[in-house]
Amino acid sequence: MRISQRSCFVAGVAVLLIYNLARGLGAFDRFDRVSTMLFFGAFVVLASLAQLTTADLGLARADAGRGVAYGIAALLIIAAALVVVAVIPATAVFFDDARGDVSGLRLLFQVAVPYLIFTIIPEEFAFRGVLLASGRELWDDRTATFVSSALFGLWHITAALGMMSVNRQVNDVGTTLGGTMLVEAGAVIATFGAGLVFCWLRLRSRSLLAPVIAHLATNGGALLVASLVRK
Repeated sequence: MRISQRSCFVAGVAVLLIYNLARGLGAFDRFDRVSTMLFFGAFVVLASLAQLTTADLGLARADAGRGVAYGIAALLIIAAALVVVAVIPATAVFFDDARGDVSGLRLLFQVAVPYLIFTIIPEEFAFRGVLLASGRELWDDRTATFVSSALFGLWHITAALGMMSVNRQVNDVGTTLGGTMLVEAGAVIATFGAGLVFCWLRLRSRSLLAPVIAHLATNGGALLVASLVRK
């Protein structure tokens, strides 16, 4: 059985919508990691049915070195930006996050396992792999980048609601309906912007490794800054 690229893209958006709604309703609370693997598996199936190649998905071995090079360059830039944020009191307070109450080996484990395996790899495969690849067959690269990044931004609506319970500054803002809407809008815009950068890295390097490394640097670096702020 083979499906068209349009069907692949539409089905991918349907998976995002169903999964996000179920997550928002608390359906996966006790089985969050299992559900993430099912989410990842759904996109693997879609990629197979649409007959997307390793090159389409950014997984070609020949492009791996280029992907690592771009990823490391992005990592260094992100690390420098986070250092600046961490040393400025006015911005450091926004990293006062309960998820930063870890240190040492536990911090490394948190970045290497939950973040990398259960967040970054599934998201990158879905957004910068399958959705971007099928989108490029439907539109030009610029439109495909914009659409997949917009979906990436909307994908984080539920995550922003969860952040209100662990981040003191965000929780203070989100005590009213207007504040909650402001937090949600900020999360969508920020992750939309990140999606644009990740798509650029994917297309420029031709490898999914570049946005995976940049995504890891962003999430892992933010957790490290939160850990330092909480001490």
